[in-house]
Amino acid sequence: MSVDALKSSLPDYAKDTKLNLGSVTSTSQLTEQQLWGTVLATALASRNPVVIRELAEEAGDYLSAEAFAAAKGAASIMAMNNVYYRSTHLLSDETYGTLRAGLRMNIIGKPGVDKVDFELWCLAVSAINGCGMCLDSHEKVLREAGMPREQIQEAIKIASVVHAVALTLEGEAALAPATV
Repeated sequence: MSVDALKSSLPDYAKDTKLNLGSVTSTSQLTEQQLWGTVLATALASRNPVVIRELAEEAGDYLSAEAFAAAKGAASIMAMNNVYYRSTHLLSDETYGTLRAGLRMNIIGKPGVDKVDFELWCLAVSAINGCGMCLDSHEKVLREAGMPREQIQEAIKIASVVHAVALTLEGEAALAPATV
């Protein structure tokens, strides 16, 4: 099992991360599609090939082909949007925030899955990428659709744990002695 493979690859000092990975993937209030779409989208946002490979393999057991593609689409579109909107927000010249983005974002309107699920995945990716504007925007849509704060928080917790796994494994790889 892929989550188990990641857990077993984490070093002893990352015991909390290991326990949290098991917890967020096994005790969720989210639907199966929401959970595994969040896991897949945040794995992609983590940019770690091992995490992506392991979690995508397991997510494939739970997601339809359409949901799998939509989770990948959420990671892709938010990679662009998070950079753009975070930048316009951070620039001291507020005029940039009033200019038309002119970026294609058709997938947000027709993601191929339930809009709430896609918005949840976008929110989780935005948490990893650190875009406050996108977090606010997606959280508002989710709350207006009736999603409880606890479930929104759960997606953020999944993002934080997946990100921690990715960073821990990258750190371990960087610290490992080079083999020639």
